[in-house]
Amino acid sequence: MAPLLFEDTFDILRLDPDGKKFDKVTRIEGQSDKFDAYMLLDVNTDIYPIHKDKRYTFGLATTLDLDGTPDTGFYNQGGRETLADRYEYVMHGRLYRISEYGSGDQVKGEIYVSCGGLLMLLRVDPNTAAKFDLDQRLFLLMKKTE
Repeated sequence: MAPLLFEDTFDILRLDPDGKKFDKVTRIEGQSDKFDAYMLLDVNTDIYPIHKDKRYTFGLATTLDLDGTPDTGFYNQGGRETLADRYEYVMHGRLYRISEYGSGDQVKGEIYVSCGGLLMLLRVDPNTAAKFDLDQRLFLLMKKTE
Protein backbone atom coordinates (compact mmCIF):
# COMPACT_ATOMS: atom_id res chain seq x y z
CA MET A 1 0.00 0.00 0.00
CA ALA A 2 1.27 3.48 -0.88
CA PRO A 3 2.42 5.59 2.08
CA LEU A 4 0.24 8.61 1.26
CA LEU A 5 -1.07 10.68 4.17
CA PHE A 6 -3.19 12.80 1.83
CA GLU A 7 -4.17 12.70 -1.84
CA ASP A 8 -6.84 14.67 -3.68
CA THR A 9 -7.54 16.27 -7.05
CA PHE A 10 -7.39 20.07 -7.18
CA ASP A 11 -8.83 22.57 -9.62
CA ILE A 12 -6.34 25.39 -10.16
CA LEU A 13 -8.34 28.55 -9.51
CA ARG A 14 -5.67 31.24 -9.80
CA LEU A 15 -1.99 31.67 -10.56
CA ASP A 16 0.01 34.19 -8.51
CA PRO A 17 -3.04 35.57 -6.61
CA ASP A 18 -0.86 38.26 -4.96
CA GLY A 19 1.07 39.09 -8.13
CA LYS A 20 4.20 37.60 -9.66
CA LYS A 21 7.09 37.58 -7.15
CA PHE A 22 9.76 35.43 -8.85
CA ASP A 23 10.55 34.62 -12.49
CA LYS A 24 10.67 30.83 -12.22
CA VAL A 25 8.15 30.30 -9.41
CA THR A 26 4.36 30.45 -9.59
CA ARG A 27 2.08 30.39 -6.56
CA ILE A 28 -0.99 28.33 -7.35
CA GLU A 29 -4.31 28.49 -5.58
CA GLY A 30 -6.46 25.38 -5.73
CA GLN A 31 -9.63 23.82 -4.38
CA SER A 32 -10.08 20.06 -4.10
CA ASP A 33 -13.01 17.78 -4.79
CA LYS A 34 -13.04 14.90 -2.36
CA PHE A 35 -11.82 16.51 0.89
CA ASP A 36 -12.92 20.12 0.24
CA ALA A 37 -9.32 21.22 0.79
CA TYR A 38 -7.80 24.59 -0.12
CA MET A 39 -4.16 24.92 -1.16
CA LEU A 40 -1.60 27.60 -1.87
CA LEU A 41 1.59 26.13 -3.32
CA ASP A 42 4.77 27.54 -4.83
CA VAL A 43 5.86 25.53 -7.89
CA ASN A 44 9.04 25.90 -9.94
CA THR A 45 7.23 26.44 -13.25
CA ASP A 46 10.53 26.52 -15.11
CA ILE A 47 10.65 22.77 -14.40
CA TYR A 48 6.94 21.94 -14.16
CA PRO A 49 4.55 24.38 -15.92
CA ILE A 50 1.14 24.84 -14.28
CA HIS A 51 -1.99 25.91 -16.15
CA LYS A 52 -5.03 27.70 -14.73
CA ASP A 53 -8.38 25.90 -14.99
CA LYS A 54 -6.63 22.52 -15.15
CA ARG A 55 -6.84 19.69 -12.63
CA TYR A 56 -3.89 18.21 -10.76
CA THR A 57 -3.65 15.32 -8.32
CA PHE A 58 -1.65 16.31 -5.27
CA GLY A 59 -0.30 13.98 -2.59
CA LEU A 60 1.68 14.14 0.64
CA ALA A 61 3.79 11.21 1.84
CA THR A 62 6.45 10.56 4.47
CA THR A 63 8.41 8.18 2.22
CA LEU A 64 8.71 7.33 -1.45
CA ASP A 65 9.03 3.60 -0.77
CA LEU A 66 5.88 1.83 -1.92
CA ASP A 67 5.97 -0.59 1.00
CA GLY A 68 6.00 2.30 3.51
CA THR A 69 9.60 1.81 4.66
CA PRO A 70 10.60 5.02 6.48
CA ASP A 71 12.70 7.50 4.54
CA THR A 72 16.39 7.44 5.53
CA GLY A 73 17.25 10.81 4.00
CA PHE A 74 19.50 9.20 1.39
CA TYR A 75 18.62 8.74 -2.27
CA ASN A 76 18.67 5.09 -3.36
CA GLN A 77 19.67 4.62 -6.99
CA GLY A 78 18.64 0.95 -6.96
CA GLY A 79 16.31 1.38 -9.92
CA ARG A 80 13.21 -0.02 -8.21
CA GLU A 81 9.84 1.67 -8.55
CA THR A 82 8.98 4.35 -6.01
CA LEU A 83 6.00 6.59 -5.36
CA ALA A 84 7.80 9.31 -7.35
CA ASP A 85 7.43 7.20 -10.51
CA ARG A 86 3.66 7.64 -10.27
CA TYR A 87 3.82 11.45 -10.31
CA GLU A 88 5.32 14.12 -12.58
CA TYR A 89 6.65 16.63 -10.01
CA VAL A 90 8.09 15.86 -6.57
CA MET A 91 9.41 18.18 -3.85
CA HIS A 92 10.80 17.35 -0.43
CA GLY A 93 10.15 19.58 2.56
CA ARG A 94 9.46 19.93 6.24
CA LEU A 95 6.20 20.69 8.00
CA TYR A 96 6.90 23.80 10.06
CA ARG A 97 3.48 24.87 11.34
CA ILE A 98 0.09 23.35 12.15
CA SER A 99 -2.79 25.60 13.16
CA GLU A 100 -6.56 26.04 12.92
CA TYR A 101 -8.54 28.29 10.60
CA GLY A 102 -12.14 29.40 11.13
CA SER A 103 -14.46 28.54 13.99
CA GLY A 104 -17.36 26.29 14.94
CA ASP A 105 -18.48 23.81 12.31
CA GLN A 106 -16.36 25.61 9.70
CA VAL A 107 -13.00 25.00 11.43
CA LYS A 108 -10.19 23.62 9.25
CA GLY A 109 -6.69 22.48 10.02
CA GLU A 110 -3.85 24.35 8.34
CA ILE A 111 -0.60 22.63 7.41
CA TYR A 112 2.43 24.69 6.36
CA VAL A 113 5.35 23.04 4.56
CA SER A 114 8.60 24.57 3.32
CA CYS A 115 10.48 22.93 0.45
CA GLY A 116 13.72 24.89 0.40
CA GLY A 117 11.87 28.20 0.31
CA LEU A 118 8.97 27.06 -1.86
CA LEU A 119 5.98 27.16 0.48
CA MET A 120 2.72 25.27 0.79
CA LEU A 121 -0.43 25.96 2.79
CA LEU A 122 -2.98 23.17 2.90
CA ARG A 123 -6.31 23.86 4.62
CA VAL A 124 -8.13 20.58 5.33
CA ASP A 125 -10.55 18.88 7.68
CA PRO A 126 -9.13 18.74 11.24
CA ASN A 127 -9.17 14.91 11.18
CA THR A 128 -6.93 14.92 8.11
CA ALA A 129 -4.64 17.54 9.67
CA ALA A 130 -4.29 15.31 12.75
CA LYS A 131 -2.35 12.78 10.61
CA PHE A 132 0.58 15.20 10.41
CA ASP A 133 3.27 16.09 12.95
CA LEU A 134 5.25 19.28 13.46
CA ASP A 135 8.77 19.10 11.97
CA GLN A 136 7.76 16.07 9.88
CA ARG A 137 9.66 15.44 6.63
CA LEU A 138 7.24 15.21 3.70
CA PHE A 139 7.24 14.58 -0.03
CA LEU A 140 4.85 16.74 -2.08
CA LEU A 141 3.80 14.97 -5.27
CA MET A 142 1.86 16.34 -8.27
CA LYS A 143 0.59 15.14 -11.62
CA LYS A 144 -1.89 16.38 -14.21
CA THR A 145 -5.29 14.75 -14.05
CA GLU A 146 -7.00 14.00 -17.31
